[in-house]
Amino acid sequence: MQQEETTGWAGWAAFAGFMMIMIGVFHVITGFSGIIHDDFYVASANYVFKLDATSWGWIHLLWGVVVLFAGFGIFKGSVWARTVGVVVAMISAIANFAFIPYQPVWSIIIVTVDVLVIWALTVHGRELATP
Repeated sequence: MQQEETTGWAGWAAFAGFMMIMIGVFHVITGFSGIIHDDFYVASANYVFKLDATSWGWIHLLWGVVVLFAGFGIFKGSVWARTVGVVVAMISAIANFAFIPYQPVWSIIIVTVDVLVIWALTVHGRELATP
């Protein structure tokens, strides 16, 4: 069986792993902020997703842990970790889109990083696999 050469583009897959770990940490921090200090976030009165800050905190905390572990799995090069990474990044992007009224700049940054993670894992994720 012929082994594929690793190109310089494998760095993008490693970038995805690092970004997932970082996104996971950011979600955990955001989650703890919402849980510990529930009046920290302010939303507009007419927003569709009417959850209190504590609920958003728990959502972000749990997803942060999932994203964090998936990020570490990317470096093992396993297919399941890449699949979980893409799905989790998609869900993270959707969750942060819903979180825009609470923290608009932060949420837009995380959505952008999620899109970069999805691209890196789908295009160059195979290159991190160890022979």
